[in-house]
Amino acid sequence: MKNIYLKTRALLLLGTLFLLSACSEEFLNRPPEDSVALDNFYSSEEELIANTNILYGTVWFNFNTKAFWSITELTGGNARTLSGDVVNFGNFTVSGDNTVLTDGWESLWGVVAQSNAIINFVPERVSSSVSQSAINNAVGEAHFMRAVAYFYLVRIWGAVPIIQNNLTNVYDPQIPTNRVEDIYELIERDLQYAIDNCYDKTRGSNYEANIHVSSGSAKALKAKVHLYQEEYEEARQLAAEVINSGEFKLFGVDIPSTSYSDLFLTANNNNEESIAQMQWTSQGYGVGNAMQASFAISSQITGTGDGYSVIGPTIDLQQAYEEGDERRKATIMLPGDYYPNILSAEGGYTVPEDVNAQNTKAGIKKYVVGTPEDNGGEGAAQAAPNNTYIMRYADVLLIHAEAILAGQSSTSDPAALDSFNTIRERAGLGSLPSITLEDILHERRIEFAIEGDYWFDLGRIDRQMAIEMISNQERGTYSNDTPPVIYSEMFTPTADDFTMPYPSSDVALNPLLLEEPQPYNFN
Repeated sequence: MKNIYLKTRALLLLGTLFLLSACSEEFLNRPPEDSVALDNFYSSEEELIANTNILYGTVWFNFNTKAFWSITELTGGNARTLSGDVVNFGNFTVSGDNTVLTDGWESLWGVVAQSNAIINFVPERVSSSVSQSAINNAVGEAHFMRAVAYFYLVRIWGAVPIIQNNLTNVYDPQIPTNRVEDIYELIERDLQYAIDNCYDKTRGSNYEANIHVSSGSAKALKAKVHLYQEEYEEARQLAAEVINSGEFKLFGVDIPSTSYSDLFLTANNNNEESIAQMQWTSQGYGVGNAMQASFAISSQITGTGDGYSVIGPTIDLQQAYEEGDERRKATIMLPGDYYPNILSAEGGYTVPEDVNAQNTKAGIKKYVVGTPEDNGGEGAAQAAPNNTYIMRYADVLLIHAEAILAGQSSTSDPAALDSFNTIRERAGLGSLPSITLEDILHERRIEFAIEGDYWFDLGRIDRQMAIEMISNQERGTYSNDTPPVIYSEMFTPTADDFTMPYPSSDVALNPLLLEEPQPYNFN
């Protein structure tokens, strides 16, 4: 990834860095530090590919750094904090003035803007010597990433503006929101374009070749989008096609000598299970993964002076693991846990008995990868080199099982059980003879804990069911007594809490955000 990043920066410097007109009040006029160079002329496929690299890294930084896990893990009840800038996510009191929320909003719109630039302007700036398939693939990747950004936007905020060409709004910052159903229509169209135009792949051990998304990546995400709309037949069909394609493989099942925990090692960035990832390097703040800096329980683990234990796993999440579940240690650090890949030169790391991130008597392990020496010399303060998953193949298997369930009270369908139990068996657990939606939601929570998915699952199911599940979550702390006492904290959200408020700064510029969503004309 380092070489790709450096090539991207070099290419962008060849021409004028230009994305949008510099209108000070323009809604969504937020070009990131690195921007697609619209004035470039792409004389080779290599230059064209390098131009799409920007969609995988820096544009996601402010979303990934705090907003992603604050919105999803704190609100969803997997993590807790007392940190003043994000504590309101965990107790359902976040407002439009929250700067972390605004960072996430701006970052996602930056992804939309960069994707739009490639979709609308790159094809006409390509040499005739570059194949049409290469052009179509590059534009297909941009459609995929725009779909990803809108999938986050619609699940977090609900109705938002549909913008397919930012230059059309340069002189009109007041843009109405569009209906949720239209946003999903845009996402489906974008993903279908990516299915039809991105390259087919078979993911192998050359992980650098797996960096860019494929037609199969788009098919997998489209299955998830259909599931969210309860379009079960479409979700089942697409998930089955991805499974039968053999493009992706499951660590710990299809890949010898691997396990669930190996998915989160830097050495396994862009592995065979990865459907799409945000790409990070250790070149410094803004291009590296800053999650370890927030999650690690001490600077001893990171070796770069950070490691702030800003969040700890809730008591509720800790208690949700079944005995023997191998995913627990890969996600949550408990006293006495041993990790050979952290401080590896010193023989590994054993979690101290007094571990107590945010008074939870535990710490976060997932996305904590250790010192630069543990990562081939890569790493810097708030810039770990491990990637962030957007989606992985385990998700497809659970989508497949739920799509077969299709709203029934339970199912014993062999295909559903095969997909579902494959995930459980990888975790060292026994298979189930039949499954319910509750079983699937539990499995999804444990499988993707601290990966930013459970809150969205809660947001898509029956509202009363979700409120009841959240209201029963223990989000409190442990005392220092022996044995410890739980200082209970429980919260009951309202229906309105399942979407976030629009950032106040954008509402001031664009009051139409607060008005009734409008139908979108796709013609």
